[in-house]
Amino acid sequence: MPDPVQLPFPHDNGPLRPAPLLRALQVQGPVHAVRTAVGDPAWLVTGYDEVRRLLDDDRLGRAHAQPEHASRTGESALFGGPIGDFDNEQADHRRMRSLLQPHFSPGRMRALRGRVEALTADLLDELAAAGPPADLHAALALPLPIAVICELLGVPYEDRARFRAWTQAAADVTDRARSEQGLGELFDYGRQLVARKRAGGDPDADVIARLAATDGVSDDEAAAMGMFLLFAGHETTVTAIGKGALWLLTTPGQWQALTADPSRIDAAVEEILRAPGLGGGGIPRYARSDFEVAGVRVRAGDLVLLDTGAANHDASMFADPDRFDLDRPAAPHLTFGHGARYCIGAPLARIELQAVFSQLTARFPTLKPACAVEELTFDHTVLTGGLTALPVTW
Repeated sequence: MPDPVQLPFPHDNGPLRPAPLLRALQVQGPVHAVRTAVGDPAWLVTGYDEVRRLLDDDRLGRAHAQPEHASRTGESALFGGPIGDFDNEQADHRRMRSLLQPHFSPGRMRALRGRVEALTADLLDELAAAGPPADLHAALALPLPIAVICELLGVPYEDRARFRAWTQAAADVTDRARSEQGLGELFDYGRQLVARKRAGGDPDADVIARLAATDGVSDDEAAAMGMFLLFAGHETTVTAIGKGALWLLTTPGQWQALTADPSRIDAAVEEILRAPGLGGGGIPRYARSDFEVAGVRVRAGDLVLLDTGAANHDASMFADPDRFDLDRPAAPHLTFGHGARYCIGAPLARIELQAVFSQLTARFPTLKPACAVEELTFDHTVLTGGLTALPVTW
């Protein structure tokens, strides 16, 4: 049996191309023995069918019966190792979903669409007034998701520099002390917000105010849920806007196709959600019992990495999967997960991406990169691994 492959995969062929070793492994099968970035053993699941099925499998969870002995993916306090109480994990998760789901209902999201579109238009006005060249990351990809999540949660926008620093620190996959400190500071900030909202104001003004006013929800629980939403609600969308713009602008004909036919925005957003995640990571889960997947025996306690990016590039599900193509036949990608843990913020992310790319192509039809793709840099020290800048001109 060959030695397990070491993560991360060697990736020296550019940010828009997959790691050759990952694609070679996918040809061999859907489940692979690997070593994580910190050297711990794990199973990497790359096949679409297997990832989809395991995303909704109660035999996997985020908690571990012996967390001090669990494999880790990295040094992040949030996602580097197990979290939660092993005995009560499933009940705790169901309770959290039941508390959060009403705040992301279709009605509330529809009501928010106009505000997202207005915020996008304001940022594009500023971009046009400043003139080219510009950094699309700093001008749009970063400020829009922060502004939207601040309004939704009731977090002061003027605090964005502070909480952005804390979320970036918390997401650090290389420095556990920095990650733990960032997470602690973010949580303390959340408790201060909850205390202020309990002290007065409209209890229906925003998500954190409504959580704080919910019977049975403690200050710490409201703060933890609010700060989790603050983190997850902007970091991933910042990355999606930046990488989506990069793929649209650098794939021949795709920017022009969307500019010529704005009705293709929904297809464009789904391809933006599917294509840029080339795989090589994975959502961490721990086996709660022994089971078999694709002929591989997984033991209780094993770390299982569900690589949704690789699954979204499974050739058995997506023809020519590494091609970015607005004409791709509709197929359900796994970017937001599947089943009981499907991303609660998926409707909001789609609204933001639709607003961004429908307005951006209409306002700036001649937009193009202002540097070679090889000159772009990505922040690989954080979970989302997004662009640090995206120079453009028009």
